[in-house]
Amino acid sequence: MGKPRPASTAAPRGQKRRPKGTRPAGKGAAEPGEARKRSRRELDDVGRLAEEAPQLDSTLGKIISTESGATGLEQSDEDDIEDEHSFSGEDERNDAINNKDDAFDETEPSCSFHRHVSRIITNEEVNALSKQKNKFKWEVPAEDIPNSKWVGTGVNTEGAYADHIGGVKGKLRDHWQNILSDMLNSRLKFFSLCSSYRDIMHCNKKPFYLKGGSAVDSSTMDSYLMHALNHIHRTREIVVKNDAKLRSDPSKDILDDNSFLDQGFTRPKVLFLLPLKSIARRVVKRLIQLSPLSQKDVIGKFKEKFGESDDEVEEPVQSNKPADFDLLFSGDTVDEFLFGIKFTKKSVKLFSNFYSSDIIVASPLALIKKINGDVDKGKEAAKERDFDFLSSIEIAVVDHADVILMQSWSHLYAVFEQLNQLPSKEHGTNVMRIRPWYLDQHARYYRQTILLSSYLTPEMNALFNGLCLNYEGKVKLVTEYKGVLSKIQFEVPQVYERFDASSITEADDARFDYFCKKVYPKIQESDEGRVLLFVSSYFEYIRIRNFLKAQEASFCRIGETTSQQDISRARLWFFEGKKKILLYSERSHFYHRYKIRGAHHLVIYSLPGRKEFYPELVNMLGESEHRKCTVFFSRLDLLKLERIVGTSSAQRLVSSDKSVFVFC
Repeated sequence: MGKPRPASTAAPRGQKRRPKGTRPAGKGAAEPGEARKRSRRELDDVGRLAEEAPQLDSTLGKIISTESGATGLEQSDEDDIEDEHSFSGEDERNDAINNKDDAFDETEPSCSFHRHVSRIITNEEVNALSKQKNKFKWEVPAEDIPNSKWVGTGVNTEGAYADHIGGVKGKLRDHWQNILSDMLNSRLKFFSLCSSYRDIMHCNKKPFYLKGGSAVDSSTMDSYLMHALNHIHRTREIVVKNDAKLRSDPSKDILDDNSFLDQGFTRPKVLFLLPLKSIARRVVKRLIQLSPLSQKDVIGKFKEKFGESDDEVEEPVQSNKPADFDLLFSGDTVDEFLFGIKFTKKSVKLFSNFYSSDIIVASPLALIKKINGDVDKGKEAAKERDFDFLSSIEIAVVDHADVILMQSWSHLYAVFEQLNQLPSKEHGTNVMRIRPWYLDQHARYYRQTILLSSYLTPEMNALFNGLCLNYEGKVKLVTEYKGVLSKIQFEVPQVYERFDASSITEADDARFDYFCKKVYPKIQESDEGRVLLFVSSYFEYIRIRNFLKAQEASFCRIGETTSQQDISRARLWFFEGKKKILLYSERSHFYHRYKIRGAHHLVIYSLPGRKEFYPELVNMLGESEHRKCTVFFSRLDLLKLERIVGTSSAQRLVSSDKSVFVFC
């Protein structure tokens, strides 16, 4: 596809304008009109193929039947049309006059939005992106995050987009300056990073439920919400102005005017993926506050659906659980929700139809059910599958990814695999106004992914490296950790034993073999007392459970699916010494935070992902006179190790010729 021209189609003085659809001599790139004609022919081929293969249910052939000058639905609606004719004051009229063409000024240096969406990447660039090795070539200090730095791919853009607030549209900018006041500057650092449109992985974000994390988490959340709002308002402004032009001149031929390339296959452009409804409430409430649009009608709807309670409590309810547990699970813990948010010129509308929404807020569980249909209905499930509203997502934000990891990471991964696919049905799209990179099926290379978590895991790395292919590049936070060993309240010898694992695919088997051959025989022969056996994943939990059953071992277990009655019985048997081994999973600890009493020896089969859990587990040995902790790990556990023992100590553990280490 050719590089888009500026909005103006006037020829330079003294030069005749070329006939529509022709190519200048010596040029290799097609003009927009010719490019769209070619795409139209290609979509005709897709439509014919769809007719030959009806199981695909593709209607792109129907989509292209729209006349070039017709507006159809055009991802606008009656509210937009009404808003376009409802300028109520002199300021708005002046603003409309003064900024008449700024939405189409693709050369505006301060507007990263236009720079991002107007560039047309080549097939060579696409091939390079698909084969990229994700080597981070530059780094800059993360000034507001201790012991951290940002590393990135591509050209170092430090300072290139420092004044992003200057590129924000007037009403948004004025509103943020008004409600954020002195807090605005702290938001602009991460907002500036988001506005570069690069993929971002921030995996050292202090969550609101940890001590001192509320202000930091709120600042990061405000930043990505501001970026999403700016993107939505920029997108909508172009569509509404183009709609107005076509209504004023219905006969206008838009084929050779690339300023009308303003849409995707469907309207939703931003996707927020969140783990719990209480967190969704927190995000949506703040989104409404950061929007300058009318909040009168939306607040009532918001309270009706989300309740009246505050999202954050200064003093958590008194309980025997840790404070962070009470804060995280004090609200609505429902993990299945999916709804749309629509922006018009005057107001924000919650729970709008997906295809007339600008933002989709969802949990991975709800989205995967929408994608797969209701499995309980068998063959009827396929008829209910509908996820075309994910076809044109341009910004995907995953917040609290570490909590999603405790639910089901496979759901999140499956959702990302379905983003930016060709739609299977017609949704009122005018193909003559679709951006070229959608027609070329390059949308995933334009999608920005922002992944936020309190810690990093191999699963997050795999998603970020494998399914995030933004042509703008990637930015990742790298942190040096001090570790959490200082939080252990008693003197406990902690023995770290390293086993060999040559690759990530062999690591699980190598760990299991080491346990069966080296660790379990010692547990059988030992008279040291009761053993608390901790595992971090459900797969490991099932594997060890089956092994202990086969060995007819004296054990009980607490997993995420264990009933409350069995949990109470297991804790009692272990405390009284009726069972020698208690098998305990990280997910169970995350959702319940039990304090297991009676343990003399803690065996950590696999280190917890959450660094806070390690001292909690070791401190459970406080009632024992002869307490001992054994941890076994491989070189592939570096990410977990550095959060627990510190970055420098972790490097020594994985690189030393020795295989046994002791911390006291």
